[in-house]
Amino acid sequence: MPRYDVVAIGNAIVDVMAPCEDALIAQLAMAKGAMTLIDMDRAHHLYDAMGPAREISGGSAANTLAGLAALGSGCGFIGQVAQDQLGEVFAHDIRAAGITFATPPREGGPSTARCLIFVTPDGQRTMNTFLGASQFLPAAALDAAMIADAAVLYLEGYLWDPEEPRHAMRQAIAAARGAGRKVAFSLSDAFVIARHGGDFHALVDDRAIDILFANQAELAAMTGCDDFEAGIARLAPRVPVLVVTRGPEGAVALAGRGRAEVPAAPVARVVDTTGAGDLFAAGFLHGHVAGAPLDECLRRGAVCAGEIIAHYGARPEADLKALI
Repeated sequence: MPRYDVVAIGNAIVDVMAPCEDALIAQLAMAKGAMTLIDMDRAHHLYDAMGPAREISGGSAANTLAGLAALGSGCGFIGQVAQDQLGEVFAHDIRAAGITFATPPREGGPSTARCLIFVTPDGQRTMNTFLGASQFLPAAALDAAMIADAAVLYLEGYLWDPEEPRHAMRQAIAAARGAGRKVAFSLSDAFVIARHGGDFHALVDDRAIDILFANQAELAAMTGCDDFEAGIARLAPRVPVLVVTRGPEGAVALAGRGRAEVPAAPVARVVDTTGAGDLFAAGFLHGHVAGAPLDECLRRGAVCAGEIIAHYGARPEADLKALI
């Protein structure tokens, strides 16, 4: 039996979040609801324009692990921080959640990654990410023994963009495959697919991915089909398990000839959609590792996503075990 349920590799990011009006989104020339990569100068400019903000450790895969740990799963994380204050914040937060994190901090520049998140009154989050040290995760930082000792290796597509961590993730996939473990992959964003769709299709065709997570926009970008059912029909036969989230319309999962659907969990008010997909993946993987049927995995994902969008931040605040 593996020691860990899920080991993830992803961006080690500290989220800086603040509410704002739509007018500020337009004034700062941001793409509402999207994630945009920025440089350090832009990060300083946007931070100066922010209202009172909260700092919360984030990063897509790390958020998923936080949800899994809250559900009682054994987890480990591999990601790069710098030797600075935000790096210490990230390391403290992830370890405090009960997640194994032993990647040594990187000395010298650049600084630890941060994501400046502007949340409009409709709950939409506009993310501006300075990747900093996270994009310099070397293959040497991989803990091959930990990867081999996990039921599932979970990778976030965001980290595929920089060359160095992309190489590390390929080695991690090989390590997981060599140990007979499963690999789960989140497509993360349509812009990542636009840049690396060829790689992702190759991973799918090489049967390197067992569980593929996408939202509706990412499904369209991956398949070239604007019609949802046509996209499902094109991609599902190519992966053992395909999970597609549809926001307020719920989610769909397909495995072989099986198909399950779940509505979105009822929420009194959508406060902040940051991390909805991350926590959906947490609930789904929690069920999957436990051997739950497809519809139950989806239900757990919907419950976790519903909890996260009811408050600011992408880390759970309520008792997920009780909600499940």
